[in-house]
Amino acid sequence: MASSLITALTVTPPTLDHPPAPVTDGEHGGLLDALAKVPDPRDPRGIRYPLSALLMVAVCAVLAGASSFAAINDWLQDLDRHARDRLGFDRIPSATTMWRLLTRLDADLLAAALGGWLTTRARRSPPVRQRRHRHVIAVDGKTLRGARVDDGRQVHLLSALDTGTGIVLAQVTVDAKSNEIPAFTPLLDAVYKVVGTLTGVVFVADALHTQTGHARQVAARGAHLMTAVKGNQPKLLAQLKSLPWSEISVGDRTRDRGHGRRETRTVKAVTPHTPGGIAFPHAEQAIRITRSRTTSAKTTRETVHFTVSLPAGDALPAELQDWIRREWLIENQVHHVRDVTFREDSHQARTGTGPAVIATLRNTAIGWHRTNGHTNIARALRRANRRSHDLITAVTSSYPTTQ
Repeated sequence: MASSLITALTVTPPTLDHPPAPVTDGEHGGLLDALAKVPDPRDPRGIRYPLSALLMVAVCAVLAGASSFAAINDWLQDLDRHARDRLGFDRIPSATTMWRLLTRLDADLLAAALGGWLTTRARRSPPVRQRRHRHVIAVDGKTLRGARVDDGRQVHLLSALDTGTGIVLAQVTVDAKSNEIPAFTPLLDAVYKVVGTLTGVVFVADALHTQTGHARQVAARGAHLMTAVKGNQPKLLAQLKSLPWSEISVGDRTRDRGHGRRETRTVKAVTPHTPGGIAFPHAEQAIRITRSRTTSAKTTRETVHFTVSLPAGDALPAELQDWIRREWLIENQVHHVRDVTFREDSHQARTGTGPAVIATLRNTAIGWHRTNGHTNIARALRRANRRSHDLITAVTSSYPTTQ
């Protein structure tokens, strides 16, 4: 080992010297095409209503603000005759029919189908001039507090958010007897089915997913992993803390003001060249984020360490800071909206796959409205409910349309 740790480090420079990567648009398809990929769990004998038509109603109803299975059926009943005809219903199915179907669907396949549909319709903004475009996907879990399985345990879901579009690409149900860690690989597989390739994608996740198996799984797919390092990896955390951060210059600094507080975030990133490098598979850079928050009462300071599997030339401090902040988007733009706008925690769906299915429909509603330019999801839901014909037209169209 070098006598001075600083000589065994390469500091990540705060400059950009690569041209923007091209962005390609996916093919556009209608919702019925996407829903046709979902297997029908019903006995083929005695089926009165096509699966795709029932699922179309469920999607439209939640896009218009329906927050429960009963509300989905109410939305259909409240439509005028012409609107029902456009959806393919000459008579209205009972609430029990809708409930039985939605609680028996394969929730993971439904999430992949709807995530793929939204992705093909999304109009990605071109990358900012002189900045590289990187596909960043945030991974996080959420417990449905009102939903429980037979033994009383709560339902937990692990989701992957495309931070560029606000679309939940995939969602998998965590085994009631396990935790998020075994669900990570199935989630990667589900995301791959939606986007087609994971090459070059950056996955950002919290410290729970700082797992050697995760790092190898991501690397095997040609993707990259960026995670926080905390007490669940004590040796790695000790190594990162021991780096001579005081001798390393700040790579990026941002300042924010709002809600009665001021916050400063500084980023330092280094590439250790000591034998063995970073004690985590495929990790290329060690990162330290320092957050200083000042309110009228006091000033607090927090330091968090991260690793990323991209080298310094491909992940500069400003980009690292941006990706770290994107990890919070899944909490702020999806989970918080489901809790506050859809009142998810008070919804006590318990039967079969019902909790995961209704969560997927809420994800779809949020992603749909965000890709149409709405930031206030509650207002967008109310607007869609007032304009049911426009909503049906937009959803059944083969190309992006705002309602």
